[in-house]
Amino acid sequence: MTSSIKVKVAGRKGERAISDSALIQKVLDGSDHAFRLLVEKYRNDVFRTVFAVLRDQKEAEDAAQEVFMKIYSSLSQYENQGFKTWLTRIAVNHAIDVKRKLARRKEEVAESLEYQALGTPRDGIEKELIEGERVTQVRKRLDELPENYRDVIYGFYIAEKSYQQMAKEQNVQVKTIETKLYRARVWMKKNWKEDDFS
Repeated sequence: MTSSIKVKVAGRKGERAISDSALIQKVLDGSDHAFRLLVEKYRNDVFRTVFAVLRDQKEAEDAAQEVFMKIYSSLSQYENQGFKTWLTRIAVNHAIDVKRKLARRKEEVAESLEYQALGTPRDGIEKELIEGERVTQVRKRLDELPENYRDVIYGFYIAEKSYQQMAKEQNVQVKTIETKLYRARVWMKKNWKEDDFS
């Protein structure tokens, strides 16, 4: 307890006086206060580094916090090779990972919206399918559907399952279900006439 008080006092006089290696040693000895001092000292550097990669205030703030969590858990592996250099390398690598994840997420959202745009118009044969009394007709004609489309049409229109539910049951990605359903709708539009359901 006394060691943490000493650090606090020294920190107030000017935390620059305490070397990084002394602070690191105190953190490794269990001093949370010493780690807070390290965070204070390098907070702006870490933020600037991740912001340079991400170019987004909110994402950079979140990423900077995650960087400090990584630093905290990796501190025992630090080998006195220049703390700022080591810390910057962790920050850059983490920011690049975050950027990749964000790009992937944007891609998935765009693809999902694309599929929805292609498959959502509730007109024509689809409109007929959704109306309650027509479901029986669809059930009767399920055999006409190519086998690989049957399960998604049944699942979505008759069993009223979500994409997520079906993906989980079939042990596939949600995107696979979206694609199958889209292709099945195209097949139905091509092969079934609205008159068949009147």
